Amino acid sequence: MKMNRLTTWIGCALVLGVIVGYACNTMAPNAAAAKEIAGYFGILTDIFLRMIKMIIAPLVFATLVAGLANMGDSKTVGRIGGKALGWFVGASFCSLLLGLVFANLLQPGTGLSVPLPESAAGLNLKTSALNLKDFITHVFPKNIFEAMAANEILQILVFAVFFGLALGHLHNQTARSLVCTMEEVVHVMLKVTDYVMRLAPVGVFGAVAGAITTNGLGMLLVFGKLMLSFYAALAALWVVLITAGYFVLGKDIFRLLKLVRGPMLVGFSTASSESVYPKLMEQLEKFGIKNRVTSFVLPLGYSFNLDGSMIYTTFAALFVAQAYGIEMSISTQITMLLVLMVSSKGIAGVPRASLVVVAAVLPMFNLPEAGLLLVLGIDHFLDMGRTVTNVLGNAIATSVVAKWENAIDPVDPSLAEADEALPVPEDVVAQAA
Repeated sequence: MKMNRLTTWIGCALVLGVIVGYACNTMAPNAAAAKEIAGYFGILTDIFLRMIKMIIAPLVFATLVAGLANMGDSKTVGRIGGKALGWFVGASFCSLLLGLVFANLLQPGTGLSVPLPESAAGLNLKTSALNLKDFITHVFPKNIFEAMAANEILQILVFAVFFGLALGHLHNQTARSLVCTMEEVVHVMLKVTDYVMRLAPVGVFGAVAGAITTNGLGMLLVFGKLMLSFYAALAALWVVLITAGYFVLGKDIFRLLKLVRGPMLVGFSTASSESVYPKLMEQLEKFGIKNRVTSFVLPLGYSFNLDGSMIYTTFAALFVAQAYGIEMSISTQITMLLVLMVSSKGIAGVPRASLVVVAAVLPMFNLPEAGLLLVLGIDHFLDMGRTVTNVLGNAIATSVVAKWENAIDPVDPSLAEADEALPVPEDVVAQAA
């Protein structure tokens, strides 16, 4: 079973989910019944996402430790980390700026006739989780097993950096055996990923059918202008990211896009970045990126390089202002952009991160956070766009840093054409080490 065939099945599941979801929404006697039906669809998605989550912690830890142990010294780690963070900051700023520009040009909230709520009680967002003190302390694990159980990627990364560097400085036989064991764990987890990915169409069907059953297609029509405007902004961001990648990678950027189209489709359909992490790592290695770079930059990107989420924060904040008819000067908007630039870096590990950031920042500029209730109904469909953009952004960022590090191996074009076979041949998997 090849990945292009799996991609076709995912596309069919996406369409079927829309059809079945619309039928269930139409036939449901009331909203409560529709929500109950959607809960059964949610079982399929929950099972798929749970199986993906069971892979992430051991895969991240094993790849990081194996990669760092083979890096040689901490200076290399610092150099790669510095280049990665530099790219992340630039990409985040561009994302926020594009969100601001498109929200002003397209005015998605202007003239909105839907009555706005007076209370934000229905948001149920823990904005208290978003502050500098808690974020900094949260980065460092107090128990590595607890961090792995909760899939706290940033905490796993911190522990793995110390563990991998320490292992790399030990040159006895026992240490080398442990490194080899970690490399074998990577091979096994990639094989497990291939098995789990066979369930992707089922998870996609459940996610889409459940969302349509609950909200119906009518919600998409009511907020069509908002969705079209946001996706237009995402399209512009894609152009910027791909163009920036082209300047560094050259024509190889198109080969990269071909390799990651499968993970991007899964991310779009499930609205979950976690669902594509293992497969995205595998595809980047097929692109030729050495494991020592992929295993370090990609987890870091999942915490600090959420381009789709970034563009949404400024877009949603201005949408709320326009919906309430509140004028914001350019200087105020730029100030808000800078605040979001800082506050958004603390969203790693925060549930419904983009909404939390917006809800926390709105009161700073005298904007009613209750306005976010307007977008909650279609947030799943907006999140689909945010997620696929996050996946694209991290794929390009990892590839760019690898190019700067001269850590991309030449790849046989025939292997690239035959991309993404399931199960992965052993000789390809072996390159992950």
